[in-house]
Amino acid sequence: MTYQVLARKWRPKAFDQLVGQPHVVTALANALDTGRLHHAYLFTGTRGVGKTTLARILAKSINCETGVSSRPCGKCRACTEIDSGRFVDMLEVDAATNTKVDEMRELLDTAQYMPVSGRYKVYIIDEVHMLSRHAFNSMLKTLEEPPEHVKFILATTDPQRLPVTVLSRCLQFNLKSLPPQALAAHLKRVLEAESIPFEEPALALLARAAAGSVRDSLSLTDQAIAFGSGRVTASQVSDMLGAVGGDLVWPLLEAIAAADGAGALAEAERISERGLSCDQALQDVAAVLHRVALAQLGAAPAPDDPDSARIVSLAGRLDAARVQVMYQVAILGRRDLPLAPDEVAGFGMTVMRMLSFGTASPGDPVPARSAPPVASGRSAPGPASPVSVAREPAPAAAAPVAPAFDGDWAAFVERQNLSGMAGLLARYGELASFESNHLQLVVPEAQKMYAEKPYQDKLKAELAPRFGPGFRLTVRVGETNGRSVAAVRGVEAQKRLDGATAAIESDPFVKELVEGMGAQVVASSIRPAGDRDSEANDDRRRKT
Repeated sequence: MTYQVLARKWRPKAFDQLVGQPHVVTALANALDTGRLHHAYLFTGTRGVGKTTLARILAKSINCETGVSSRPCGKCRACTEIDSGRFVDMLEVDAATNTKVDEMRELLDTAQYMPVSGRYKVYIIDEVHMLSRHAFNSMLKTLEEPPEHVKFILATTDPQRLPVTVLSRCLQFNLKSLPPQALAAHLKRVLEAESIPFEEPALALLARAAAGSVRDSLSLTDQAIAFGSGRVTASQVSDMLGAVGGDLVWPLLEAIAAADGAGALAEAERISERGLSCDQALQDVAAVLHRVALAQLGAAPAPDDPDSARIVSLAGRLDAARVQVMYQVAILGRRDLPLAPDEVAGFGMTVMRMLSFGTASPGDPVPARSAPPVASGRSAPGPASPVSVAREPAPAAAAPVAPAFDGDWAAFVERQNLSGMAGLLARYGELASFESNHLQLVVPEAQKMYAEKPYQDKLKAELAPRFGPGFRLTVRVGETNGRSVAAVRGVEAQKRLDGATAAIESDPFVKELVEGMGAQVVASSIRPAGDRDSEANDDRRRKT
């Protein structure tokens, strides 16, 4: 007999055989059992999650000779012909190859005729988003008010490209991508039924590589069976997929955690020498770091997880902040690989970036740093001795000391030279109290905009390093006493302006112009000497 691939052999033929779509199956089963059938259905989701399969099961359910129900018999003529694709009243169309308006009109012209042998005439249009705009327009009226004997079932991987007029005429179901655990469990059932030996870690690798697609997971399993001569083992699947595997990822991460630069670079070189994908290596590193971060938050790995002990150990050795930084470095390293001189260099630089952020925790073994070679007079340079790039643990930084603050807020703000939003709030805010490293400011009603959260966040970020741990900032709107920087500056500016005005008016030449020629002094044009520079500085601060 001709061999049938697993993806076709294990294609579900009933609702209870569909994997991982209970929200869709329950809705359709209830509608079929209660007789509440819609005239047009739209199934959306990524490739290989069961859109076309679900459409065929629905076609069987409404045309089964035993009656409309969610459990078609699978043995009558209608069910067997639909399974084999020979049912005359089910027309399955690939919209990717029938995109034109004429082809769609020709298809819809047959909708007016009664079914030949079934209860309903079913039109399954796959990849419906590929239809042209005119083709969509030609089917709108039929899709909205089809004959009672016609059912439309549309399927697409890209519902965003469908016109809203089509979406509004259909009952839409979104099929989800399956998680790796569900795919691995499904592959286990299939291989056990096929009596094919397998290893559990191999199924996990296949499930992750399938990226949520049931069909892709079965196709990869077929490939793994052929690659392993009838067996599915983790090592062979890893070689087939180009995956890095735990035997390479864990030594790399443990070397990074121990700040062993030479060891980490050696592990990175080992991965590249195996001819494995550096992108896949960084993806696996990020996946492990994600599990480590979960363990640090209390989500312990399952007891039967083969990497459980390693995850717990690494979670205890690495600081939570460093795990987050390493994860971000791995993600950005994948993005930057195409920009690197070559993939191996990009991978190596990503590993070095992980080493550069943070050092090993106290108590972790840190390799000794090799002494730099001493240059001798005229001796020829020998081969360079390997120097570890690991850094010794840096001494703990002293906690920031709160600055001497004697209650003169205006003088303090002038010393800090704050700018931007932080500077505006600091200058218009007046000190209300300062106790236990808690600074409270009050802003007048006229400048209440500066008390909004963005201004507070900026000022707190500027002052936190100066005041040390536990610093708090509270800003409220209320009455002030005129002791803010802006108020003090305003009083001083007014005094200077009054002095300048008095000097102008008492000037003999100005008096002569006013009295003898009827001239007039424009008060708004008077500026004290030196104020133009201060105004320019204020403008620069506001723009900053």
